[in-house]
Amino acid sequence: MDHNPDRICVWPGYFDLKSSRRSGRRVPKDASVLKPDLEGLFMAARQVGLKKIKREENISHPRRPNVREGRLWVSAAGAKDSIGASTKEEVLQLIGGQWRQMQRDQRQADKQQSVSQPKAGDRRARAQRKSPTNQSGGFKKRKSFKKR
Repeated sequence: MDHNPDRICVWPGYFDLKSSRRSGRRVPKDASVLKPDLEGLFMAARQVGLKKIKREENISHPRRPNVREGRLWVSAAGAKDSIGASTKEEVLQLIGGQWRQMQRDQRQADKQQSVSQPKAGDRRARAQRKSPTNQSGGFKKRKSFKKR
């Protein structure tokens, strides 16, 4: 592939919270996420305001050849026009901060949904589990006696 100085290559591995800076993370911990993937990276870049983005799937980073994570190509001129970021590091930090916020919001929404009660018409979700003492038609187990 020809070198184009107008393109910035962004890999999901740059935002991995579990990896160290030495092993490839390019953003600070407060701008990194758990289990980064290409779809989340693409959505975060769109949320930041980047318009000129190209997504390539099933591509592996040269330092991580066994992981086919994919990558994004971002137009440097487009990034400067739309969000005012002139360097790759600024673009990465903006995307990382937005992505982290998106993950937090998703986690809170999941927590809210799990706390809420089941729908009125959902019989299976409303059914209560019966304890062995409340079951009808069955015999209670007797406590075992000590052998004499």
